[in-house]
Amino acid sequence: MTTTDPDQTNEEIKSPVSLPLIITVGDLAETLSESQVDVIKALMKLGVMASVNQEVDFSVAARVAQSFEIPVLKPKEAVDNSTALNVGSSIDVNDDNQGEKRAPVITVLGHVDHGKTTLLDSIRKTNVVDGEYGGITQKIGAYQVKHKGSEMTFIDTPGHEAFSSMRVSGTSVTDIVVLVVAADDGLMPQTIESINHAKNAKVPMIIAINKCDLEGADIDRVKSQLTEHEIIVEDYGGEVLSVQVSALKGDGIDELLESISLVSEINELESNSKTSGKGVIIESYNDPKKGSISTVLVKSGTFKQGDILVSGNNSGKIRQMVDGYTNEIKSAKPSTPIQIMGMSDINNIGDVVEVVKDEKQARKIIQQRNREKQTKNSKITTLSQVVKRAKASKDKEINIVIKTGSNGALTAVEQVVSDLTSEEIQVKIISGSVGAVTESDVMLASSAEDSIIVAFQTIVQNGAVSQSEMNNIPIRTFDIIYTLVDEIKEIIEGLKGTEKSEINIGSARILEVFPRGKVQKIAGVRVFDGNMIRNARIRLIRNEETIFDGGIESMRHLTQNVTELKNNLEGGIVLNGFHDLQIDDVLECYELR
Repeated sequence: MTTTDPDQTNEEIKSPVSLPLIITVGDLAETLSESQVDVIKALMKLGVMASVNQEVDFSVAARVAQSFEIPVLKPKEAVDNSTALNVGSSIDVNDDNQGEKRAPVITVLGHVDHGKTTLLDSIRKTNVVDGEYGGITQKIGAYQVKHKGSEMTFIDTPGHEAFSSMRVSGTSVTDIVVLVVAADDGLMPQTIESINHAKNAKVPMIIAINKCDLEGADIDRVKSQLTEHEIIVEDYGGEVLSVQVSALKGDGIDELLESISLVSEINELESNSKTSGKGVIIESYNDPKKGSISTVLVKSGTFKQGDILVSGNNSGKIRQMVDGYTNEIKSAKPSTPIQIMGMSDINNIGDVVEVVKDEKQARKIIQQRNREKQTKNSKITTLSQVVKRAKASKDKEINIVIKTGSNGALTAVEQVVSDLTSEEIQVKIISGSVGAVTESDVMLASSAEDSIIVAFQTIVQNGAVSQSEMNNIPIRTFDIIYTLVDEIKEIIEGLKGTEKSEINIGSARILEVFPRGKVQKIAGVRVFDGNMIRNARIRLIRNEETIFDGGIESMRHLTQNVTELKNNLEGGIVLNGFHDLQIDDVLECYELR
């Protein structure tokens, strides 16, 4: 007979915690449910001196947790409820429940006026001829059609939204992209942007060359232009299917649907309907009479009427479900678009919605998410944070969106990146174009992991700034090429694993802000600690938050250009590519050695 130690019986068994790769001391204390003072003391015992707002990496945070006898999940064991499952993945199909064939999910992308909407309408009309009217649901943002007995699901949302906001959530909603290109117009800016989104999503493309019946249509030109973006159609010796259509007349629609069926069969799309339902929010709005209504694409498992759901910080019970044929249903399996009534509030597009055991579990999940909200929403404002994430990933790859003020500058920047990258260390350009940084650029960067935006001799629109903060995408601005080169070199060194220590040189406070031309601003500063060095790196601190981290374009003392401002001296500093200056901002000068 074995005996149990009374002390062990009464001892509280602490639940394991999941920690990110990088976390602030304050957030670590909150995650561990320990006081900030106790956590700082634990860090000191480990030889780490850090304030509440400073960051520590996973290994240090894990050792702190262990000092409080709190188990820590390894990063690969951590399960993030906010990340969507990929349909047909090993998570969906296990030994107990074999995979089941499912319908493909298709998104139609293309430039404005190239016929995307008309093509969808034509597919609907084809469905009517087949006697399957109702395969279209006008309000729920998704359509189901049948072609020769096989179902297909079309997501009817703005194309970029289907990729950007849903890809940001870590989900891959679409199985196949149909790229619509007008034969009389060729590739246009939004076409190229659509290609980039599809590439980032890593899903197969089918090219629908539309308006082939119009005068001026040049199909060969379209196929040739596609090769410039690494899209090689079968006629040119590639693997990408292309179909000539006239969406207005309905010509070629059957061939397009046949191509979709073929790609679907090749990819062997499967899922598992025997588990609890998981899906993705496609659309959500508030109806005055029915309350919150959400369109959900079922990713895996089964949704049933009466199920308790959690999505983001919302929960609810399924009161009613309508499928992609406008029929009220009691259950829904993978690849089915459904309209759900019963959620407590409007959900965010791209959020995961999942079935949970009961309302108690729903409340527990939401409470946990609220606790982690600060950590998950911490802004990535410095390059080093992005590099740390990329370095920890398998591919060791950083993605860059480049925007410049001229074509010549664009060529120069692309050449810089090309010269510095290698097969082992990838700095990948996912898009390069001339013009201001826009919200669309930020959403494109958001669709790929570990991304930054490089803006050279151009401006950043206010909407892009707000969007970058929401999506944790750093925007790096430059006016001179050598500082940009230094930045790219820093990325390469960081990915190689070269460790550098930061040496603080000096600090200055902005006393006045003076205009310099139409865009630039001069910071009138006084040095209050150490020295400010012209060729060193500099960061701008506002309300204890890093707003800018880069280089100095010029430095003056009185009327002279200088390379150094010593303690207690006043002078003027122009930052490289950043001019949103405010009085009382602090400039910190440092070197990496």
